[in-house]
Amino acid sequence: MLSRRTMLLAGAAALTAPVAYAQEAPTVSAQGRALYADALVVDGNLYPPIREGMTKEDVARFKAAGLTALKASIGGFGDSYRSTRDEIARLVRIIDHFPTDFMRILRADDFAAAKRAGKLGIIYSFEGVACLDGRVDRIDEFAGHGVKVMQLSYNLPSPFGAGVLSDAALGLTDLGREAVARMNALGVAVDLSHANPATTAGAMQASTKPVLMTHGGCSAVHAHPRNKSDEQLRALAQMGGVFGIYDLPYLTPSPRQPALDDYMRHMTHALNVCGDDHVGIGSDADYFFFDTSPEAMAQFEQFLEQRRSAGVAAPGEDRPMYVEGLNHARRCETIADALLTRGYSARVAEKVLGQNFIRAFTEIW
Repeated sequence: MLSRRTMLLAGAAALTAPVAYAQEAPTVSAQGRALYADALVVDGNLYPPIREGMTKEDVARFKAAGLTALKASIGGFGDSYRSTRDEIARLVRIIDHFPTDFMRILRADDFAAAKRAGKLGIIYSFEGVACLDGRVDRIDEFAGHGVKVMQLSYNLPSPFGAGVLSDAALGLTDLGREAVARMNALGVAVDLSHANPATTAGAMQASTKPVLMTHGGCSAVHAHPRNKSDEQLRALAQMGGVFGIYDLPYLTPSPRQPALDDYMRHMTHALNVCGDDHVGIGSDADYFFFDTSPEAMAQFEQFLEQRRSAGVAAPGEDRPMYVEGLNHARRCETIADALLTRGYSARVAEKVLGQNFIRAFTEIW
């Protein structure tokens, strides 16, 4: 199956190939550039095409993006237990091969350690739950392998809960309540990005720790199944959670490709609803850029067709997965500068860049 991860690995030659189809990073202000250089920058959902056989030059391109850490999804939306174990083992080999460049994030103080050492921190996470095979004890096992964030469902129903494309009457199951309790006990963050409203409400009621929505948009700005209502956002903030805004086409009606101003409408709305302690960035994008070359777009169409066939494709999956103006590796710097130019303080920008996610992880882990 042509998973998103397979696409990224197949396109990992982009590390050394010309980037003619990448967008140039917009010029930012001197204040924005300095703030970004000093900040702890955490992207709540990003896809790094890390592969075995990378050179030091390849790694230097990763680090040039200026990120402190990112949450990387493992196991796709439906990978098996065995393939997910294999993927974790592969990541361990790569990180161990570049000990001065990459590190796993396992504790809240690892973020500052990564910044001091000039390393790129990687948080293991799950979006799908197929690898758990409906077994709560698998949460213990994968937590032991360093998976620090898990969801209860992808877009469809699971043994634990229901995703955003599920029947609205479906919610958190009894097994899902056990899963939430187990995640709380183990210090694994509960991520409700793909959960439907009923599952979201049930998980919030069941959890004794803050929950996250690491990547989403605001339904008050654009109504879409993957976007979250103001009611959900307020409940998340009241629990101490964080909402990351994604760089996906679900920010605008089809067929228009979203632009930076559209992204910032979602960002500023979330800040107004949640408060500036509860909003972050969860790009859900490709690390460097979404390749719009004819060859890459043909592969992307195959990927979309497989998602449609699997029943997990959301409405609006008819456009490339990027935001105009953010289709580059330093997108978080662009977002921080956009906050400054819209009158937000440097302190608010620092929170959005990473401090809010770090604070929530400190409480959860």
